Amino acid sequence: MSSQPQQHHTALDAPALREALEAHQRYLAGRSGGRRLNLHYADLANCSLEGLDLRDADLTGARLSGATLARANLSRAILFGADLREADMRHVNLKRADLRGVCMRGANLAGAELAGCDLREGRIALQDKLDGFRILRHEHRPGELNYAVLAGANLAGAQMSGAVAMTSDFTDANLSGAVLTGAKLMRAVLDGADLSHADLGGADLTGASMKRAVLNGVNLSQARLDDCDLTGVLRAPPPIFYIDDKSLAEVLSEHEAFCDTHGRQGQVVKLSEVDFRPMKALKKRRLSGLSAPRSIFFGMDLEGVQLQGADLSGSDFRGANLREADLRGARFTHAQLARADLRGAKMGPLTIGDNRFVRTDFSRASLRGADLRGAHAPRARFLEAEMDGARLAGCDLAGAEMEI
Repeated sequence: MSSQPQQHHTALDAPALREALEAHQRYLAGRSGGRRLNLHYADLANCSLEGLDLRDADLTGARLSGATLARANLSRAILFGADLREADMRHVNLKRADLRGVCMRGANLAGAELAGCDLREGRIALQDKLDGFRILRHEHRPGELNYAVLAGANLAGAQMSGAVAMTSDFTDANLSGAVLTGAKLMRAVLDGADLSHADLGGADLTGASMKRAVLNGVNLSQARLDDCDLTGVLRAPPPIFYIDDKSLAEVLSEHEAFCDTHGRQGQVVKLSEVDFRPMKALKKRRLSGLSAPRSIFFGMDLEGVQLQGADLSGSDFRGANLREADLRGARFTHAQLARADLRGAKMGPLTIGDNRFVRTDFSRASLRGADLRGAHAPRARFLEAEMDGARLAGCDLAGAEMEI
């Protein structure tokens, strides 16, 4: 005689869910009547939890397929073995969350915060009245990220050993220090991803696209790279960069002297395709009018730097600190500024004479996930610029050219 399989997910009606969520808010605030959210194996498929504070919640084995969790705070939450297939998780905070054994096939995690989370494979044994203990299985393999969108996500230091992420989108994601040993990344898109010091030992990257990926200090031992596109990858910087017979430090000092003396001393620097990373930092340096197209400033500290009227077209500023920088009239066309910190930067027009000015130009630049909060960018040009996930709160964009 056949029997129906045991149903291990518990349906939750709207009033019960609302009561549990309210009790969790009291728990987080330390108020009386508070109770930590515990929804073991709850059926929350297609449920809306958008923007909610779910820190420390226990959602072990919960069914959240198709759910809306965009901008929710799930830091330190337990999602062991949860079903998150095709969930909307854009800009969700999963910092240090337990994601072992989750199934996120087709989920959208664009711009999500996953630093330090645990994405290794995990399995849950459940007690069954008929069969004793059995493994809770999803339709697909636990630990799966196939077809997931993680563009611009922060996965720094994430534990992803053995993860399955075929055809997933990690464009401009931060995977620095992530552990991806033995991961299945066939046909994944890792264009522009930061893999600095990541461990990809034994990973399968067959057919993956890694254009412009940062491979500084990455471990690729025993990794499969058949048909992998490594066009324009960024590797470790040289210890010293020379311009003719002068070090880059000397050349920049001459340019700074020219700026400080209004041309009486030093000389203007006109360079191209220079790797500035050996300088470590250019914080508060006076480099107005610098001409350095297609150069590399990746991850550098440029806080307060003066680059008025500079030509930096096609340059790489991904992850750079440009807080409070003076960028008035600078040219950033086709530049890479994903994850750059531009808070408080001056990006308005540069006056060059009576009724004459030059606008700051970000046309066709990539500003994915860049932070422009409190920046000043009146009349700046952002034509055809990629602004996905950019933070613009408090940014002065009066008269700016933007495509809406």
